[in-house]
Amino acid sequence: MNRIDKLFQTKSGRILSVYFTAGYPEINSTIPIIRALSDNGADMIEIGVPFSDPVADGPVIQHSSSAALKNGISLKKLLNRLKDIREITDVPLLMMSYLNPVLHYGMEKFCRDIHETGIDGTIIPDMPLEIYTKNYKHIFRGYGIKNIFLVTPQTAEERIRFIDVEGEGFLYVVSSQSTTGTKQVFPKKQMDYFKHLKDMQLKNRLLAGFGISNRVTFNQACRYLDGAIVGSAFIKVLENAPDIHTATHVFIRDLTGRS
Repeated sequence: MNRIDKLFQTKSGRILSVYFTAGYPEINSTIPIIRALSDNGADMIEIGVPFSDPVADGPVIQHSSSAALKNGISLKKLLNRLKDIREITDVPLLMMSYLNPVLHYGMEKFCRDIHETGIDGTIIPDMPLEIYTKNYKHIFRGYGIKNIFLVTPQTAEERIRFIDVEGEGFLYVVSSQSTTGTKQVFPKKQMDYFKHLKDMQLKNRLLAGFGISNRVTFNQACRYLDGAIVGSAFIKVLENAPDIHTATHVFIRDLTGRS
């Protein structure tokens, strides 16, 4: 069974998925960060593949991506570093990449290699759903990889239901029409959007991303949805952390209230 499915079968809510950029702040940081997140209660871990034009990402993740590329990380090097990752953690792992690096690597080779590495799912935000279903869905399913799609406040209800039918794993709920970043509190408009999605009774679980930065926004997302994804706020912590493990423990504790 895919680890994402297993997680959702065993945990009903307040799921925390944490994003970080591979190769940041140092090229050798990836494994220590995964270990720290796994040890300190992250329910899922999203590993970002650095890209030179990350259009969906805000300044914090853009900076981390640029720094990681300067550090010399690449998709091939990342997969080589992750080859023994399942000896370290059984937490579901997702790989976030833009389409260009994946196509350059080769779609079937990418799916085969991440499957052999132990990756459970992918997020490729600039891959159109129609292109995925026509050309690549059979490849992802053949290797047991869940490809996660995004929905936004601007996505029509009919389109959301279509994405829900074709998508697997969960739906990534973009909290607002903006790039990634942090917010101190979600306004009523966004809370109404979360409630509307819950009321649609979709088959996939719903995790909110873009703007989750503190316990207030985490709790707000979890009020109506199954959990939340945090990225920029965690990367800010990593930037100046003298001890990754301790900094991760404090971050997750403060974000979720878990001891």
